[in-house]
Amino acid sequence: MTASLASRPRLHAALRVAAAVLGGYAFCWGFIALATSGLFALGMPFHDAEHLGSILGMLLYLATFLWAFAARRLARVWLVLAGGGALMAGAASLVQRTLL
Repeated sequence: MTASLASRPRLHAALRVAAAVLGGYAFCWGFIALATSGLFALGMPFHDAEHLGSILGMLLYLATFLWAFAARRLARVWLVLAGGGALMAGAASLVQRTLL
């Protein structure tokens, strides 16, 4: 008989923390890569685009970290953070490929 996550609060808390830290990192990494490549493609100098993307990424990491604990469904948190991060990293890779 399998127990749900609600019956195991320590496992649920550990998965929330992992989603907040690892999923938030993946999401923000994808955002920073996409922001840097997108702003550079629009004509901003590379280091300015990199710094702006990193500053916004730090604010986004705080928001995603807090949202990971506030959201009702843990599966949705993982899907949005890990999936969104992978999609943004892929889009950033495509933008970089068109620039080179």
